[in-house]
Amino acid sequence: MASQDARQALIEGLNTDLAHEYQAIISYLVLSQLITGPHRPELSRFLDEEIADELGHARYLANKIVALGGTPTTRPAEVRLGSSNREIFEIVLQAERETIERYTQRIKQADAAGEIGLRVDLENIVSEETRHRDDLERILKNWKE
Repeated sequence: MASQDARQALIEGLNTDLAHEYQAIISYLVLSQLITGPHRPELSRFLDEEIADELGHARYLANKIVALGGTPTTRPAEVRLGSSNREIFEIVLQAERETIERYTQRIKQADAAGEIGLRVDLENIVSEETRHRDDLERILKNWKE
């Protein structure tokens, strides 16, 4: 049986993740509107299309936090904006890398708390986030402004 301390640490970690999912939703919504230039439609759409995924992650996390006995946070992590298209995509890429790191830590916490189903779900989220990171890296490769 997992300790109460491990469960509480997991809840706190999931709330951190939830705050960052809120941040991602807000970021994608705002940043997609800040895109300019001849490639605006494609670049803006790329960011807009991620909102639904991030909302799904937030919904999942909030549900899991409650199932574990916690209360979901209502505050997003800080939203960063960029002043150029390239900077916007660099901010989004950095956020994806940090998200992968956080979820990798959360997988370890899920194991410590005996939450095997959560571990599997988090691995699936990491897989999605990794694909998104890879797409962003390809977009930024050889980008000249």
